[in-house]
Amino acid sequence: MAAAPPLWAAEEKIRVASIGSGGRGRYLIEQFKEVGAEIPSVCDIYEPNLQAGLKLASTGARPARDYRRVLEDKSIDAVIVSTPDHWHARMVIDAVEAGKDVYVEKPMAHKIEEGFAIIEAVRRTRRVVQVGMQRRSSELFQEAKRLLDDRRAGVIHLVTSQWMNNQSAFRPANLAGDLDWKQWLGSAPQRPLDPVRFFNWYWFWDYSGGLLIGQAAHIVDCIQWFMNSTAPMAVTCVGTKPNIPGAEVTETATIALEYASNYLATFTLGYQAMRYATYNDQIQQYHGDKARLDVGREYYQLFPESSAIEMHPSVENKKPGSFNFATAAHIRNFLECVRSRRDPTAPVEAGQATSIALVMAMDSLRQGRRLRWNDRARKVEA
Repeated sequence: MAAAPPLWAAEEKIRVASIGSGGRGRYLIEQFKEVGAEIPSVCDIYEPNLQAGLKLASTGARPARDYRRVLEDKSIDAVIVSTPDHWHARMVIDAVEAGKDVYVEKPMAHKIEEGFAIIEAVRRTRRVVQVGMQRRSSELFQEAKRLLDDRRAGVIHLVTSQWMNNQSAFRPANLAGDLDWKQWLGSAPQRPLDPVRFFNWYWFWDYSGGLLIGQAAHIVDCIQWFMNSTAPMAVTCVGTKPNIPGAEVTETATIALEYASNYLATFTLGYQAMRYATYNDQIQQYHGDKARLDVGREYYQLFPESSAIEMHPSVENKKPGSFNFATAAHIRNFLECVRSRRDPTAPVEAGQATSIALVMAMDSLRQGRRLRWNDRARKVEA
């Protein structure tokens, strides 16, 4: 669609409310303020998180315990959705229906059908929605992608990736204030108040897919972006039994993704490995017939074909400490698109392509079988 005229003067701040002010939510509040947005409202269903978010927000920010009250505020231009995964779709759809633009954390949706509902609502209402897959806004990752686009690695039929570190136990589960448990559960199965689930929701199928999905959301999206592909045509996921006491989702697994453009990608999560500095904890390797491109969190290296025992990169860029700037760049892109009405760097279609892969991985792991994606019918088949 044609870009609409800017709605704000250059010096005018965009007003962005925060829905969900846990750890990631508070980080995003700080980042949005850093790049020039105003945070006039903070919403959370847990009082300590709400108060912590308000301390970081703009002076005079208003508290809310129900996100629908935030959406009713005509003075708010956009919202941040940083809640457990099972709430993303409902909140994004309600927000765009209320005339708000949205920055939503990844994964975009917890179920495949939810992702398609998001796309329909976003395109119908003509709102701007950025999915928080921030590698797409990183200068370093954009440079690395250009190497593949320029065919510097040749033809690629295999991409391997991994994310290694260590987590041994749940977070402590001690409530320190009022919690609206029923609202927090939302569409998830009803159950008695459980502080363990609240503080460690990542590790329970009802709300997420664990670190397996949280970390794969970054890496699988990056692979699909680098390879200029959409959702995979088949997914297989295998893993150990959970090694974190109390967890439903394993922290040690491998996802294999098959693509119609004739390449195979793998992602391995190993969070019972040794502890790594974040600079070294992840890698993607694009195995071309001319060269191999290695991409880490804060570096890339292109290794041309060589018969030498010790290989040396022909191109490399190492920027320790640079990854934090990716989120700021991603937010800046979102705010620019709120003004211009253009699509952001990580639009909802890209978010859904990644969500399809992630949901299939969760289902494959739980069912113990390879699953195929029927794109025409929009359904998963065994």
